[in-house]
Amino acid sequence: MTLIKLLGVLSIIFSQVSLAQTCYDSDLTATTPTDRFVQNDNGTVEDSLTGLMWMRCSIGQTYNSETTSCDNDAKQMTWQQALQTAQSTDFAEFSDWHVPDFKQLAGIVERQCVDPAVNKVLFPNTSPENYWTNTTSINVGDHAWAYAFYSGKNNLKSKNADIYVRLVRYAK
Repeated sequence: MTLIKLLGVLSIIFSQVSLAQTCYDSDLTATTPTDRFVQNDNGTVEDSLTGLMWMRCSIGQTYNSETTSCDNDAKQMTWQQALQTAQSTDFAEFSDWHVPDFKQLAGIVERQCVDPAVNKVLFPNTSPENYWTNTTSINVGDHAWAYAFYSGKNNLKSKNADIYVRLVRYAK
């Protein structure tokens, strides 16, 4: 086998490995059990614990109710663009969507899993990358908090960085 073919095979193998979610269900209790959420056909889920309604897909994706997946590519945007997008979003017959605050977004992090650290049944095709919150840093005004869905950890990001977004609203 030539070196080029070998490198091609290895890249396919390693790209498949990196896409696989890892969950540690024997050691940890699920933090976002599927039965805590009501799954709606309109691309939303309602959290019975928090009273929040989440978009199942990231901004840029479209929910496919036949396959229960998110089609298309998620869109990354700056913090200001995320806030403006939320303000102008009309989805599932609701127009009161917002970028989640720090505690709200923490509520959908699945601590049992990594790559992505999310319940994939509820939030399919979630990128294992950073997602914006609307919470600005107290000490660094040009930074806001994000959650890294590859690990489930929070971190500060420059508001000018391009990061993924998932919107939420208060269910009524």
